[in-house]
Order: sequence, then C-alpha cells, then structure tokens
Amino acid sequence: MSSDPWGRVDETGTVYVRTADGEQVVGSWQAGSPEEALAYFERKYEGLVVEIGLLEKRVQTTDLSAKDAQVAIDHIREQVDAHHAVGDLQALRERLDKLVATVESRREERKQQRAKQSDQARKAKEDLVTEAEQLAQSDQWRAAGERLRALVDTWKGLPRLDRKSDDELWHRFSHARSAFSKRRKGHFAQLDAQREEARRIKERLVSEAEALSGSTDWGPTAARYRELMAEWKAAGRAQREHEDDLWNRFRGAQDVFFAARSSVFAERDAEQTENLKLKEELAEEAEKLLPVGDLKAARASFRTINERWEAIGHVPRDARPKIEGRMHAVERAIQESEEAEWRRTNPEARARAAGLTGQLQAAVDKLKGQIEQARAQGNSARADKLERELEGRQALLDQALKGLQEFGG
Repeated sequence: MSSDPWGRVDETGTVYVRTADGEQVVGSWQAGSPEEALAYFERKYEGLVVEIGLLEKRVQTTDLSAKDAQVAIDHIREQVDAHHAVGDLQALRERLDKLVATVESRREERKQQRAKQSDQARKAKEDLVTEAEQLAQSDQWRAAGERLRALVDTWKGLPRLDRKSDDELWHRFSHARSAFSKRRKGHFAQLDAQREEARRIKERLVSEAEALSGSTDWGPTAARYRELMAEWKAAGRAQREHEDDLWNRFRGAQDVFFAARSSVFAERDAEQTENLKLKEELAEEAEKLLPVGDLKAARASFRTINERWEAIGHVPRDARPKIEGRMHAVERAIQESEEAEWRRTNPEARARAAGLTGQLQAAVDKLKGQIEQARAQGNSARADKLERELEGRQALLDQALKGLQEFGG
C-alpha cells in the first residue's frame, strides 16, 4: 500500500483522496505500482490547477462573457466534485467559489457600464433630435442640409437603445429631416414657378415692344416703352436660358423705335450729346461697383444709378450701343453674382456637379492606366491614341472642377 498527504492506494489497487468529509474513491489502478497510480491522479489534480489558473486569467484580462465563464467554472467543478484527482480538492473549490464571485462582480460592473452607455447614447440622440427639429425650420438651405446629413452619420455611430425608445427618437429625427426636405423642395419649386411666370410676362412684353417698334407716335410710344421697361424690371428674372434672348429681342425692338425717332429729331443732337456725357459719368460710377462685394449694396446702388440713367433721356444713335453695353455689363455682373448665390443654396445642383466630376475623374484615371500599360507593352500607336483621348477627357474634367468650385465645393 502507498500513500501521501492527500491520497493513498490500498492493496486492491483502489485509489482514495482525502477530503474534509473523509476519504473518497478516486479510481482503480491495476496497470502498475501504487506510486504510479498516485502520480497519475496527482497529475490530473495539477491539470485542474492549471485549468483553473488559465480561467482566472481569462476572467481578469479578457472580455470573456459571464455566461461563458460560468459554463467553464461549472465544467471544472464537475471534475472536482467527481473526485477523479488526488490533491487539495477543497482548495480548488474555494478558488472556484472566489472566481464565481469575481464573475458576478464583473457582470454587475458591465451591467452598470451598459446602463451608463445607454444613458449617454439616449442623451446624445435626444440632442440630435432637438437640433434636427430646429434645423427643420431653417431657411439656410445649403448649410442646414449639410448639417442634417452630418447628424445622420453621427446617429449611425451611436449604439441602439431599447427598441421602443430608439424607434420613437428615430421617428422624430426622420420627421424633422422630411419636413426640412419638403420645405426646401417647396422653396425651389416656388423659385422655378416665379421664373416661369417672369418668362411668360416678358414674352408678352417683348411681343408688345416688337409691335410698337414701327410706331411714329413718338411721345406716347416712348412713354409706353418706359412703362414696358418698368414692367420688365418688376417681373423679375426668367430662367437663365431664356433671359438673355428675351432681353435682346426687347431691347432690339426699342432700338428700332428710338433709332427712327432719333433720325426725325436730329436737331436734338446737342441735347443727346450732353446726355451721353451724363450717361458716361453714370456708367463710370456703375463700373466702380465691380467687382461685386456686398451684393445687396451693389444692387441698391445700381438701381439708383439706373433710375438716374433712365431719367436722362437718349444719347446719339451711334454712341448708344457702347454706353448701354457698359451699363448692361455691370447689370449682368450683378445678375451673375445673384445666380452664383442661388446656386450656392441649391444642394441638388451641387450634387449633380459633384457626380459628373467623379465620373470624369474615374475616366481620366482609367485612361492613364491604359496608357501606361500600352507603353509597357511597346504599343506606341495605341498609347498615342489614348493620349489624345485623355486630353479631351482632362479638358472636360477641368471644366467640371471649375464649375464645382462655383458651389463652394
């Protein structure tokens, strides 16, 4: 018979382990000496010690879940309770009990941490909703639209709350975005409608101006042209693709009438020469408004100058195109500043410009790669052909990039 402080082997080869509750049968050993039997079951005990040590380390240093940790603890505890090892089994149970307490403590810490994170996420989402609802009432279409898109990205980066709370907050957030989008679409639809109405009004004015161009009733017709001009200005701007053509026809009709009147009133040349001098001074004053800095101030100043211009009267026929061209150039520059301001508030147009730029950039990059490949293969003819195609695509890309810069992008 052989024994040690924690176990023994009797004459029949039965192995026992000593516990606080007395000896427990570990197993039977017939293959070798009693010392070998004790050594075998002592190694099994050391294996349990190592297994517990590894589990303790995992619990302390990894994100092992409480559920998985408890399953591992229960598995080891079953082996300890089965008494299939020789050693201080009670010490192993105490280590397992301590490990259970550690797991429960970490479970509670994680629960509290999740609760804290949930509260922080709720506060963050409530703040996003509040800001989105404020932005929904904004008339700063471009800035507010960009900020709302940024808020969506921020929302996606936040953890989900409980389903009911998350759905309620998202509904408010989504409703605010939809309300802003609806208002923005309505605003630009109204602008388009106003431009279409201006086009219809100006077409009517052009028709009347062209009908009056052959009149010899100088006084009333000239007065009517001034009224038509006032109506023209009051109508606002038509779509860009129509505005210049309509203006050229309107102005051309007036030119025909006033040219005929000027030939009849040749004796007024002296007065018209003086008018030309005054208008040249006004044109110079108007040209000082360029380049446009303060659009509102420039528009007001030009309106004042133009009212003085209209009050002066006609200039000599041969001088009219040049002097009026100078004023029209200033007016056009101010109009282009207005159009640029409108484009900067039009995110849909900017998105289209950005999309075109991206497509052209991809085409340019692809051609460059094909050229490099052709050169590497010694195919100079194909490479030269692709170089010519690249020049055209690059020119389109440069033009698209220049247009994109007008949107501030």
